[in-house]
Amino acid sequence: MSVSPVPAVSHQGEVAAVPDVEGLPEQVQDLTASENYFNRELSHLQFNYRVLQQALDEHHPLINRLIFLCIFSSNMDEFFEIRVAGLRQQMKYGREIVGPDGMLPEQVLAEISSVAHEYISEQYDILNNVLIPELEQQNIHFVRRRDWTPAQAEWVRQYFEDEILPVVNPIGLDPSHPFPRLVNKSLNFIVELDGKDAFGRETGMAIVPAPRSLPRLVRLPDEVCDGGDNLVFLSSMIHAHADELFPGMEVKGCYQFRLTRNADLELEDGLEDLASALRGELLSRRFGDGVRLEVADNCPEELVQFLLHQFGLSERDLYKVHGPVNLTRLMAVEGLVSRPELNYPGFSPAVPKQIRNNEVIFDAIREKPILLLHPYESFTPVIDFLRQAAKDPQVLAIRQTLYRAGADSEIVEALMDAARRGKEVTAVIELRARFDEAENLELASRLQESGVVVVYGVVGYKTHAKMILIVRREEGRLRRYVHLGTGNYHARNARVYTDYSFLSADDALGDDVNKLFQQLTGMGKTLKIKKLFHAPFTLHRRLIELIDREASYGEQGHLTFKMNALTDPGVMLALYRASQAGVKIDLIVRGICCLRPGVPGLSENIHVRSIVGRFLEHSRVYWFGNNGKPEVFCSSADGMVRNLVNRVEVAFPVEEKDLIDRLRDDLDACLRDNCQSWVLQPDGSYLQNQPAPDEERFASQLVLLERLAAK
Repeated sequence: MSVSPVPAVSHQGEVAAVPDVEGLPEQVQDLTASENYFNRELSHLQFNYRVLQQALDEHHPLINRLIFLCIFSSNMDEFFEIRVAGLRQQMKYGREIVGPDGMLPEQVLAEISSVAHEYISEQYDILNNVLIPELEQQNIHFVRRRDWTPAQAEWVRQYFEDEILPVVNPIGLDPSHPFPRLVNKSLNFIVELDGKDAFGRETGMAIVPAPRSLPRLVRLPDEVCDGGDNLVFLSSMIHAHADELFPGMEVKGCYQFRLTRNADLELEDGLEDLASALRGELLSRRFGDGVRLEVADNCPEELVQFLLHQFGLSERDLYKVHGPVNLTRLMAVEGLVSRPELNYPGFSPAVPKQIRNNEVIFDAIREKPILLLHPYESFTPVIDFLRQAAKDPQVLAIRQTLYRAGADSEIVEALMDAARRGKEVTAVIELRARFDEAENLELASRLQESGVVVVYGVVGYKTHAKMILIVRREEGRLRRYVHLGTGNYHARNARVYTDYSFLSADDALGDDVNKLFQQLTGMGKTLKIKKLFHAPFTLHRRLIELIDREASYGEQGHLTFKMNALTDPGVMLALYRASQAGVKIDLIVRGICCLRPGVPGLSENIHVRSIVGRFLEHSRVYWFGNNGKPEVFCSSADGMVRNLVNRVEVAFPVEEKDLIDRLRDDLDACLRDNCQSWVLQPDGSYLQNQPAPDEERFASQLVLLERLAAK
């Protein structure tokens, strides 16, 4: 399976100078030429397309295929809210940025429109002609208005009068009722009317915002159905009873639409109170500039043009859809339908023996460092690490970074418990974690009320590093225990994101983490760090240095990187140089990849694959062959400018041979995947791997699940 090829990348970043590395050949070509790079935004779109294709993969259970279709919708929403909005802002304010791919924002927007229209059309085709028929075969029905039985129609009428009519607020359009300011991504209806209202007004048109408090999908009770699971859309109920919203008038037409707005937050430098400024910005996020209009494909052209005019959008921003305009809400099917055979089978994440055999987790960590791969291995030991620390009288202090934690976080409860017990607890909260800002503001208030010292990191640099430091008194001395991770401290995400957790009592690591917390909470010069690479100070430079060191080994060199995205010019240049030197390079990049692999004389030794499956690939691993003495680092950072230059990030070494071997096995499983992996081609297209006729399927996520659950 392939995707249409697309052009190359848009982002900023320093381009590292080419070092004098012995053994590198004469430059075959200009490594910085625009044709050597893919466009960032278009590569992002291709990842979303790979997610959409999971909806067609019959190796996934049926309801999970529907969920993949919904995830595609959610991803596209964010893409328009942030990436498309950002390009439009560049053009609006004359701050156009041209990345290594050489494309101007206007060119990128035109290409995005073409590709996105194609993908969204395919999405609705999959929904209407593949998934809905297959769900019906399983006796799960989206019951359309035309198919309602008299009993169902009566139940809907009663539901409309009891649940919808009291909260819906139709708005007639006339000089005293201008077009309303609609909330970002809300479901709305534009209604054509005929006749006069109670005041004698002939408006001709009205807007009906669907209350956000109402479910978009409702299960019909069994007593009005002939068996199976029967679901009805809120939009169908409003369509069916729109005339009751305008008594005495004729509803000539009712059409759903949805506006996507710019949802990126912009905070000025030099703020005195980041939390207060952020609260103000959050209020405006719901009403940013429009960037996309979705409308039912049966909406008359004059109404479509009216809406485009109201939102200041063009035909390029218009998406006519054959079905509900808010497909993300179809995720509700999973909770409304109890059909476990149509969902992924459950599993119990493993807990390593080293932890099971020690009642006190600190004893287990002192034996040797612990490496966990979630969700295959349980996140509970990380929670227990904090729970035990909160209750342990020998623990004096706890420090932790929090980027995304979740509303009902056991980790947050443990921090609050520790503070109430008189321990010194510090939480570095990143308020600007995108779309979790409001939750993090609330989290900061709760922690402060319990006695936790809360700081908001460093203005201008998001704190994305995942670190816990626990100081414990043992045998007359203080010992530091650390947790370092590639993912967030979010227990629910840890069930669906693949991430590494590393628990250690190593003195040097503990000292490094302590210094990083000093930098985050205090002020002063950069402190000398022994083992960690940390952005924005050393991580970018050290990664490039290690890539160049590998280049010095020539054909004996070997690199394997696993990350979510690769856009940084300096890192890509270093990889091109290493490829030219003969280094074997395997890149496992889930999402955006701006590097062009397989080009003779440039990147013929670079192979790029993306794995998309049941779990979201989220771990970052940087493995260096180092002439037969492998060095490996796990990190919270991707190969992106924003991670390596503009954030607080950490890469930590895994030095124990058995853990290095284990990481190599995990990476090799990804490289062997022949069914859930997609290979990036030199022309920018992706081809999905398929087992040969005489070859067994090898799905890396399933293999790792079986391998680690058997421990």
